Amino acid sequence: MVLLGASVSARTVLALGPGLLAGIAALVVVAVAASYGISRAFGLPQRMAILVACGNSICGNSAIATVAPVIGADADDVASSIAFTAVLGVAVVLLLPLLVPVLLLSLTQYGVLAGLTVYAVPQVLAATLPIGALSNQVGTVVKLVRVLMLGPVVLGLSLLSRRLRDEADEAPHGAAGNRPGPGRPAAHELVPWFIVGFLAVLALRSSGLIPPSLLAPVATAASLLTTVSMAALGLGVDVRVVAQAGLRVTGAVTLSLVVLGAASLGLIRLLGVA
Repeated sequence: MVLLGASVSARTVLALGPGLLAGIAALVVVAVAASYGISRAFGLPQRMAILVACGNSICGNSAIATVAPVIGADADDVASSIAFTAVLGVAVVLLLPLLVPVLLLSLTQYGVLAGLTVYAVPQVLAATLPIGALSNQVGTVVKLVRVLMLGPVVLGLSLLSRRLRDEADEAPHGAAGNRPGPGRPAAHELVPWFIVGFLAVLALRSSGLIPPSLLAPVATAASLLTTVSMAALGLGVDVRVVAQAGLRVTGAVTLSLVVLGAASLGLIRLLGVA
């Protein structure tokens, strides 16, 4: 999470213009709320619903792994959420380019759509490069701005973490030993260290203190560390729990993704993206 800050610069973000920046922020908020409501309607436990909502609305597995410790989610919640967002993420990469001729999207419009809907930054590259360089550039910047929304979302969840910790989990698999105990969050939990680190690295990148020659290695390191953290989650996973939650999670994630795509198209039309 911290090293991802090197992928974003303040100048690149501001180049999108205030309208699109505000639209991205508003879309993430609406998508998180809608996805959470859909997940609860499908009967998912509160913590898993939050994980699905954040993963769907921000940056897939990275958002899920970042939010999980803040809300006290256990390994089964995380594994169930990640399993199906990963599968659908690949499906989106393969199917999204087919919308270009159907919806008559320009290169810029498609880039914005990809940046708003595809889960991970590498997946945005895979979804946009076959369409054109302009789509790739626009999609990557929009996606990075969307990733930046993880900070405010995590901060908001940190402020709500006391209630999340105090409430009994509705899921039958919830075990007290797997979750943080109830009580007021510590001061450092209100502003998680990785968010501070992310913003610090972003500031270094924006001020030019990170040499350009280091940007590619840092991006590679960030990707590798994210992969390692995802693999480590498997050590505490009960495969039976993932299988039991499968249909509900799949339905919630799929419908949430459809809503996100429709909202993204609506935002593109509303802002008049050419």
